[in-house]
Amino acid sequence: MISTKGRYAIRLMIDLAEQNAGTPVPLDTIAARQDISKKYLESIVKLLVTGKLVKGASGKNGGYYLTREPKDYTILEILLLTEGSMATVACLEKNAEKCPRQKKCKTVSMWRDYDKMVKDYFSKITIQDLL
Repeated sequence: MISTKGRYAIRLMIDLAEQNAGTPVPLDTIAARQDISKKYLESIVKLLVTGKLVKGASGKNGGYYLTREPKDYTILEILLLTEGSMATVACLEKNAEKCPRQKKCKTVSMWRDYDKMVKDYFSKITIQDLL
């Protein structure tokens, strides 16, 4: 399941793309428009800045803006940044301990296929598509 953080990050990115005025958008303005607490958005935007998806500008006219065009952001990259992993089951997490049942597990291939399907789906959707 996609967490609130992932869903709100996508909403934040869409909001920034809609403004697309070339000037930074204050976080409190986004919070009010999206009906999300500013404090919660601060934790999300921190991840997006670290991942270089958005940039921040400080000062009187400070705020945040996209670093690329909306068509150049996939939903998958936003979700991977905010969710950490999209693995359905723990044994398919990156750097997971090798499962002792992996060779005889009847379901692992199903979970792998499902994970691939989800990643393929979200990699084809861009912020531009959602505008």
